[in-house]
Amino acid sequence: MAAIIVFDLDGTLLDSDDALVRPFVQLGVDPGAITFGHVVADECERLGVSLDAYLDAYDDNAAQPFPGVVELLAGLDRWAVCSNKHARPGRAELARLGWHPEVALFSDAFGGPKRLPPVLDALGVEGRDVVFVGDTPHDRACAAEVGSRFVLAAWNPRAVPKPGDVVAARPSDVAGLVA
Repeated sequence: MAAIIVFDLDGTLLDSDDALVRPFVQLGVDPGAITFGHVVADECERLGVSLDAYLDAYDDNAAQPFPGVVELLAGLDRWAVCSNKHARPGRAELARLGWHPEVALFSDAFGGPKRLPPVLDALGVEGRDVVFVGDTPHDRACAAEVGSRFVLAAWNPRAVPKPGDVVAARPSDVAGLVA
């Protein structure tokens, strides 16, 4: 069986840094205080803003796919999303882009930071059957927790490779790395 590719959303499929920061800035947060890769509810709490206010200010149309992502996804038979993003904007973005992953789980599905076991259960597979593509140390840890392969989405300039990472410089590299 070919591996099923599970993707992080923000920073992996979507170039979303500006879209994620903009609502915080609109709500009076210093841009330098904002960090990435967290459950949005936790970041809102840390920064002292209401999650509802953040979600109301978030523009579901602002984040765009990284170059090459649309073509990558079009060539996949089975793929999934595992994201710390709140489900409301996450599902809206998937719908806007016409993307239909087999499974898409967001922060509400995990009871904390994202984890792969609920995605694996929904897909009916084990960790060895998937490749997790992400851009953060947390993504790397998610893959290690279930024994799946990890590919670093190095097309995101914030992604920092660690020794032993399989690194994809472009989305088009992913298919060849997981064959």
